Amino acid sequence: MRIARPMAALLLVFGLVAAPTLAAPAPKPPTVLAAASLQESLTGVAEAWVRKGHPRPVIAFAASSALARQIEAGAPADLFFSADEDWMSYLEQRRLLRPGSRVSLLTNDIVLIAPAGSNVRLSAARGFPLAQALGPNGRLALADPDSVPAGKYAREALTSLGVWPQVHGKMARAENVRAALAFVARGAAPLGIVFATDARASTAVRVVSTFPAASHAPVSNPLAAPARATNPEGEAFRRFLLSGEAKAIFRRFGFGTR
Repeated sequence: MRIARPMAALLLVFGLVAAPTLAAPAPKPPTVLAAASLQESLTGVAEAWVRKGHPRPVIAFAASSALARQIEAGAPADLFFSADEDWMSYLEQRRLLRPGSRVSLLTNDIVLIAPAGSNVRLSAARGFPLAQALGPNGRLALADPDSVPAGKYAREALTSLGVWPQVHGKMARAENVRAALAFVARGAAPLGIVFATDARASTAVRVVSTFPAASHAPVSNPLAAPARATNPEGEAFRRFLLSGEAKAIFRRFGFGTR
């Protein structure tokens, strides 16, 4: 028994050393609220992030106006990726963004689209016959011009070119730019206005014309962290979105980068 006790103590020591340590808690996936126009590109960036061993981001796509108001109402989010500067400024003015986190990252164009089988020909220029091309019962599909970025850019361009009065009563208003794209893709509207990257994402539509850059404010996609965000993975993903690797993915989907 005198020998057994030291052996038992020794075995106990070895047992404690060999026992597995408690695993560290898994990183929490970042939650991202992003403009509907970023669906394919941001998903592609997220896939690259996951391949580096990070948790898959949880991404909610919708109109920037709706997402900004959700953040204002207290919705949890680690990042906000807007389709225009106005809605990001809306949050910043209310001190709902983390100081220093805002970056203007992507650029885009707005385009006039038609169903892929349409033979309509138009050039977006001053006074172009848009209403005539719509026909007596046709509607112009666009995101809500009163709040949604793609619709706001569209209204600005049409106003600048002097054709807004022709069509303001002939619109099919959509809740976001992808809904406007869908109207045209399924033939519910003969023409629509979307971002160039949205048109590129669908084989069911074709670009009729690109609006002159001087006809509207530059299309800009800013990125920022809401003030309430505390997840370290959110900041890590924000930094990755600013990287050369992520920018190359965005360019592959048709965006310009800064």
